[in-house]
Amino acid sequence: MQALDEARRYRESVGPAILASFAELLSIPNVAGTPGGIDRNAIWIRDELMRRGVRAAVTQIPGAAPLVFGRVDGAPGGPTIGFYAHFDGQPADGLAWTDPPFTPTLRDGRLEDGGRVVDWPGPGQPVDPEWRIYARGSADDRGAVAALLGALDARQGRVPQASLVFLLEGEEEQGSPHLGEYVGLLAGRLAADIWMLCDGPVHQSGRPQVVFGVRGIADVEITVFGPAADLHSGHYGNWAPNPAVLLSDLVTGMRDQHGVPTVDGLEIPEPSEAAMTAAALVPDPGDLGFPAPEGPSLWERNLRPLLNIRGLRAGDVGEAARNVVPGSAVASLDLRLVAGQDPVAVIEAIERHVAARGFHLVGEPPDAETRRRHRRIAMVSGRPSYPGVLTPPDHPAAAGILAAVEAAAGEPPIIVPSFGSSVPLHHFERLAPAAVIVPIANHDNHQHAPDENLKVANLWYGIDLIAALLG
Repeated sequence: MQALDEARRYRESVGPAILASFAELLSIPNVAGTPGGIDRNAIWIRDELMRRGVRAAVTQIPGAAPLVFGRVDGAPGGPTIGFYAHFDGQPADGLAWTDPPFTPTLRDGRLEDGGRVVDWPGPGQPVDPEWRIYARGSADDRGAVAALLGALDARQGRVPQASLVFLLEGEEEQGSPHLGEYVGLLAGRLAADIWMLCDGPVHQSGRPQVVFGVRGIADVEITVFGPAADLHSGHYGNWAPNPAVLLSDLVTGMRDQHGVPTVDGLEIPEPSEAAMTAAALVPDPGDLGFPAPEGPSLWERNLRPLLNIRGLRAGDVGEAARNVVPGSAVASLDLRLVAGQDPVAVIEAIERHVAARGFHLVGEPPDAETRRRHRRIAMVSGRPSYPGVLTPPDHPAAAGILAAVEAAAGEPPIIVPSFGSSVPLHHFERLAPAAVIVPIANHDNHQHAPDENLKVANLWYGIDLIAALLG
């Protein structure tokens, strides 16, 4: 593949300059929600793209973080690929970092393995792919931005075979609250044959992966009310309704032993045979400190919805425990949804399920009269976020992505039908008939944590991948 060979020769000849440019970007604070740093990131990226002859611009919706978008025109009749990354990052408590989070530091290996600080290389000096770049946002997700710039440099002004449209976001770490509005505003300029989202790490084995879907998400809290105030358990424990017991029984009956919801009226679409076949071939993540369950693999389970009980609260425990019937109990749930499930409809199904189990539903804490009339009282509050997305692994538009990943990595990628986590992939369904996630960062990058890092070899992989796509 000529474009890939050219990219490799280019980065091998000017590797120090690529690292220096990346370090310049990483020195700009990028904590999500801090306008000064986020604005500077957007302007720096736009200017660097324009310096490479790219049509790029910054746009900003009132109340939102800025967004960088643009286009690289390819040969007439060629495909158009969409590219997404984000340049905002998680907060960075400098006291918890070995090196200052916004003073990019180069080390000759992982800190955990005794990696030592090395000088940034100068022109003509060798670059070791085992080096690691320590800084907030190095892996999540400004490494993808650096890979894009490096791939464009490798073209050296030549017209690529494929056109590229790109969207670089500044508030992903805040949940992308304005991404849908931005996509609607720019839809006419960002249409593509397929969208590629470069975020997240490669597989735990170090192998590249292409992810064809994500689960959606909805948050639900269920509060069960009992006596108006905590009651002495010895006097009233056999008599008063105990909300902790009622709630425990309720939520336990809402899921099976694997976490799949069993809520009445909640339809669960069956995954395709192609997705299940691909999921069965994905390696499991390895030792996580507990025995793996029997039955389907992690990735096969990720094609099913999940009702997770992420928190329970009722009374006190330990030294603070009191012999009482608590006045209320709360369960906080997150529901991971598969493609075809409407988050709003899922919350409504949960409300119906609670009511069908004999609970009187209220929209606020009950008054005295309501408590006198009903022994089972519950309040359900839900927040629908976004739906799941599943692109068929054999979608024709993905063939070029898979070929480019294999060429850049030197081995076939792991095909992951769906991540178990949730990202707003559904917005990109408005821009292309298919969307996939192609992670670049090393799996041990300390994403969201102190000492975040990007392995130089993974930056090189990102440059090679994008160059291969353009070619």
